[in-house]
Amino acid sequence: MRYAAPPLGPLRFRAPAEPLPEQERIQKAVTLPPLCLGIGMGYPVPGQSEDCLFVNVWKPANATSESKLPVWVFISGGGYVSLTNANWDGAEVVRRSGGGLVMVNFGYRVGIWGFLAGEAVRRDGDLNVGLLDQRMVLWWVKRYIAAFGGDPEHVVIHGASAGAGSVALHMVAHGGRDDGLFVGAVAESVFLPAQPRVWELEYQFDRVLKQTGCNGTASDNQMDCLRRKDVRDLQRANFAQPFPGRDGAPLFYWTPCIDGDFLEDLPYTLFRERKFVDVPVLFGTDTDEGSLFAPTTASSPSSITTFLSNNYPHLTSNHTTAILSRYAPLPISPSSPTNQHAPYFKSASQIYGDATFSCPNINILLFLPPHTPKYVYRYNVYDKENDAAGWGVPHLFEAAAVFGPDSIAGHARRSYYGYNKPMVALVMGYFVGFVRGLDPNSGGLVGEKEEKGERPVWERWDGDRDRDRDGKKQRLLLELGTSRMEVVGEEEMGRCEFWRGLGEDVMEQRV
Repeated sequence: MRYAAPPLGPLRFRAPAEPLPEQERIQKAVTLPPLCLGIGMGYPVPGQSEDCLFVNVWKPANATSESKLPVWVFISGGGYVSLTNANWDGAEVVRRSGGGLVMVNFGYRVGIWGFLAGEAVRRDGDLNVGLLDQRMVLWWVKRYIAAFGGDPEHVVIHGASAGAGSVALHMVAHGGRDDGLFVGAVAESVFLPAQPRVWELEYQFDRVLKQTGCNGTASDNQMDCLRRKDVRDLQRANFAQPFPGRDGAPLFYWTPCIDGDFLEDLPYTLFRERKFVDVPVLFGTDTDEGSLFAPTTASSPSSITTFLSNNYPHLTSNHTTAILSRYAPLPISPSSPTNQHAPYFKSASQIYGDATFSCPNINILLFLPPHTPKYVYRYNVYDKENDAAGWGVPHLFEAAAVFGPDSIAGHARRSYYGYNKPMVALVMGYFVGFVRGLDPNSGGLVGEKEEKGERPVWERWDGDRDRDRDGKKQRLLLELGTSRMEVVGEEEMGRCEFWRGLGEDVMEQRV
């Protein structure tokens, strides 16, 4: 179903607009919509379109407008440059919850279409339109989800990777203004790239003008020129390019920016200043977050320096020296599956995983007050195929357990149909419990038979306030047959403190 008007022609690079009424009173909503255009592709792209602002809803067949079921809204990831887990099937979680919830997911603009920035865009358009698309869906849910049996007063937002980063950004949006759009937040592997200010992205805008042939246009007509361009012309400019002064292209070229409105300041600053919507949260990461992103050819410390510099444009040689000093080399054993990769791959994986996913997760949690219910996990489930490829327990490996392996469009490992199948009931049950009762221990799946001791109580990050734990933080370690609570070690907490301090230093230099 459309949640916004097609973002075409005069609506390109603008905030989403209300859709026009459809001519037919009843629409057939039986097929999945096209995804928004990602980077690095030509046009046309099968299954993708500029006209992509659609929402999907899964509901129990017997739900009515009086059902008031909890609502689970999922925000896809993809590094803000593509939608890598959109249109996942929500039917299984609805069915296995016993018809106890309504599932929603949707498309939003990414890459050049969602995050083109510059003062010209501010004057004659809108910044961060990809985030504004997401916000539009939350308002759509608020207005219409009761018609599908959902409770507009009980909406839990959930994101994966860039979707998880988006969840964090919605918590601090408009300086933490609470619009009553959600009562809980779930984040799988929070992705917080460098979020530049608008003036820092003028080079990107200038590149787009040149690459589309709009660079000779008067400044007052530049956006009009871009809006008149064929989608093919803009797709040719929608690719990763080196940051100024760097040699190689980054993994994620287009990102949200500090626009002074949706994002009034840097996310860490807003969290530190308590400018966020204070709701119960469920946050988690995987053991080897960086393995899918680190260069498999990293053969020396200098190759790590080059990789980090290409992905973090404001790092100096002093910063990279400090990083390499903090992370002792992690050699690969000759008998390890990762031996197929270069000797410094493991170090690069840990550094990138900490900097980009694991430590943003922990650092945001540390900004949240003690009274906020916080449930945290580390996913550490072995898989033969991952091990053979040298990935360990990689980024978002738990997704098949959260939604069910049939639900994630062919991305599930075969082990979820075999020896890792018990993780599906366990993990999905926790997530359903949080969506329904804002506590992962409150739910479980209808009809599931769990053996005694298989489902441990998930204690809060801050522990029992009636018991002295010396300030140590704890999380649920999810493993096949041995899931249990673990204390986050001082060494890991120290690494995250290091990244928090380094990030603040980089931001000060930029301003």
